[in-house]
Amino acid sequence: MVNIIWVVMLVMGLLFALVNGTMNEVNAAIFSSANEAVTLCIGLISVLVFWLGLMRIAQDAGLLDKLGLLFRPIISKLFPEVPANHPAMGYILSNMMANMFGLGNAATPLGIKAMEQLKELNGNKPVVSRSMITFLAINTSSITLIPTTVIAIRMKYGADNPTDIVGPTILATLISGIAAIFIDRYFYFRRVRKGME
Repeated sequence: MVNIIWVVMLVMGLLFALVNGTMNEVNAAIFSSANEAVTLCIGLISVLVFWLGLMRIAQDAGLLDKLGLLFRPIISKLFPEVPANHPAMGYILSNMMANMFGLGNAATPLGIKAMEQLKELNGNKPVVSRSMITFLAINTSSITLIPTTVIAIRMKYGADNPTDIVGPTILATLISGIAAIFIDRYFYFRRVRKGME
């Protein structure tokens, strides 16, 4: 569905440019944006490799497991239907740790695996479970301690202090994470109350 939306938007934009006679500007924008995108990606590789390397060291040293154990009691309360030793719990914790360190690229495959495991726990039904909704809400609003990608982009574009975004990022993602949990719980308890009536 998303592919269809992108194609429709692209065709509409090209038709609009054709009608308004701005096709030359569109061509120039396409090629300059493509060039800038490649340059930006190459610039981001070094930072992402550095942070992924640190994450790997932390994982091999057992730091992520210890952080996972620290957060396990909280996560168990958020996902009461998921057994503590189920693989879904491990993927959920790993996804949250990767998101906390701003490694969205590393967090995505872990999130997909967590959803697959949660779907399996749900009996592969075509309807999402409460745990799947909760995970999606938390994953979308993920609390981030070190926004590595944003820092890399700020470095690329010559910010005086690329890391001054860390404080506001922690505050904003903390608020969004708490709000996501409260909203998720509100709708859950509302549904439970409706079922009891």
